[in-house]
Amino acid sequence: MEYIAYKKLVAAIAVGKQLPDAVYVHESAIDLLPGEIARLTLRIGAALKIDKGEWNIIKFYKRDYKLALLSYPDFDDDSYPALNTSFTVDLQKLSVRKANYTKSDNPPILHRKETFVSPTYPLHEHFKSLTTEGVAIGLYDNVRAIGFKKNWLRLIAQKGFSLNEDGRLLPLVDLPQDHSPSNNITGKIERHRTAIDRSHLSQPMQVLARHGYLDGDWSVLDYGCGKGDDLRELEAHGIDASGWDPAHNPEGILINSDIVNLGFVLNVIEERSERDETLRRAWEYADTLMVVSVMVAGESTISQFQEYKDGVITSRNTFQRYYSQGEFRYYVESTLKENAIAVGQGVFIIFKDKLEEQNFLAERQHIKRDWRQKTQRQITERQPALKKDLIEKHNELFIDFWNTCLEIGRIPANSEFEYSDQIRRVASSHNKAYELLVDHFGEELMFEAEDKRKQDLQVYFALGLFEKRKTQAQVPDGLKRDIKAFYPSYNAALESASEALFSVGDPAIIQDLCEEAYATLQCGEMISGHSYTFHKDRLDEVPSLLRIYIGCATQLYGDLTDIQLIKAHIRSGKVSFMGYDDWNKAIPCLTERIKVKMREQDIDFFDYSEKFEPPPLFNKSRFVTVHV
Repeated sequence: MEYIAYKKLVAAIAVGKQLPDAVYVHESAIDLLPGEIARLTLRIGAALKIDKGEWNIIKFYKRDYKLALLSYPDFDDDSYPALNTSFTVDLQKLSVRKANYTKSDNPPILHRKETFVSPTYPLHEHFKSLTTEGVAIGLYDNVRAIGFKKNWLRLIAQKGFSLNEDGRLLPLVDLPQDHSPSNNITGKIERHRTAIDRSHLSQPMQVLARHGYLDGDWSVLDYGCGKGDDLRELEAHGIDASGWDPAHNPEGILINSDIVNLGFVLNVIEERSERDETLRRAWEYADTLMVVSVMVAGESTISQFQEYKDGVITSRNTFQRYYSQGEFRYYVESTLKENAIAVGQGVFIIFKDKLEEQNFLAERQHIKRDWRQKTQRQITERQPALKKDLIEKHNELFIDFWNTCLEIGRIPANSEFEYSDQIRRVASSHNKAYELLVDHFGEELMFEAEDKRKQDLQVYFALGLFEKRKTQAQVPDGLKRDIKAFYPSYNAALESASEALFSVGDPAIIQDLCEEAYATLQCGEMISGHSYTFHKDRLDEVPSLLRIYIGCATQLYGDLTDIQLIKAHIRSGKVSFMGYDDWNKAIPCLTERIKVKMREQDIDFFDYSEKFEPPPLFNKSRFVTVHV
């Protein structure tokens, strides 16, 4: 059965619990499913030797070519049964993944059991009564927080109830007037204990370093510097840096600086009004940009702690406000009324200098290519060294100029070539030097460089439209030159980008782009109709439209520094990023997976480094070698 046929059959299912991304059906209602999908389910169970007694709920995915056979052994007897085991079957790959929750103290649980069965099921009315009493006390007001056992029991207690031995809601007695978690906190929150000792730069400082902002040309204010580890490291490298912290360095100097770092400060402030004021005050000290970061976590992490206001209290009596990636971005942008650019998990940059913002975004999409290697190959193929009389004595200077031309895809302005004075003394002008080099090397490599640079620009403009960034009245000089060289006008550049961005919303186009990329790279993992996975180092070689599709995901997530593999999902509007412990190993192990859901503008983070055994990558050779 093809995915399209499967998707139509799933859409036709009229029974079960309907969710946006899946439909769940109890085994008793399997005869009410479309015949073809019912037979498919039973055949899969038999083929994979999953006994009928090992599952009683079927999960049909709406956006992926998958189904899952789930075991809730206490479905009839427990009011809110826990998941025992699951078998997730990838119908495209014909693979199965088993998960066991029997030893988990916080397994997934079911609610609204009447929706899983048909109205004729013997316990249908009983299930319905359980849901009715839960609705009556507000248990379903926030459905995002009730999927796991601990959250559910905590919520029931907060509502002033408990579960009796029959699984029915029973009012608690002798409760105080206010049952909110806030009133269960005794003593003062010890905010200063959140500061930690580090032997290396913090994550936001590492981001600044990667983007060239710690090269010594920019002053830095570390607002909320904690114990000062970042500050000492910056000062040791001769960077103009200052820091202030209300607990550990209250005498620190608060002074306007090019860059302000507000690193992991907001998430430890328990009062929302103080949090807002801290963000605004730090922003006032930034002349060029501010990098701001918080802790990002999901329900599985949050559920381990005691709720307090809009966050939790940790075992050290400190407050933590955990965010999702999208939630924090919205908070920053709505508070400062400025665009926030994701550069990592929970890390965003906000630019006060809008010209620098455009430089940053343009440079981000300008892939650094190894033109020097190609130039050297040209020299080797044509002759041992340049033989033109004018430049024979200045071989290295002209090669540097040629590589700069290739890097930006055009003749550089005086300010864009470090040795402009020297090349103009020798050749009289940049244009003359360019003509001499084209005459020597030919135009083929330059045509390739022009094409690559125009692709970079198309990606840059398209992602600006995706972010809904306002058109800037001022444009950096380098970008002005690029527009003049590659487009009839600025509006023409935007029109081309708009057309490109619109096209990547079509799964058929994504399918074609993935097929084209796979044929070009001759490596990676191509699953027709589902996804294409490849190494991030090959990103500059895939079609520019596919770069835009993947770029939309990076705009939501951030930099791919610790990522090795990129997976472009063809039909679901998703992109996954996979990071491994040591890519140089023969069999590296997956440590993190980030799934960016562009339609929902949301991100799922999966960390395999602690609770789960990191999955090994046995087929690494597919991503680093050419298929024969």
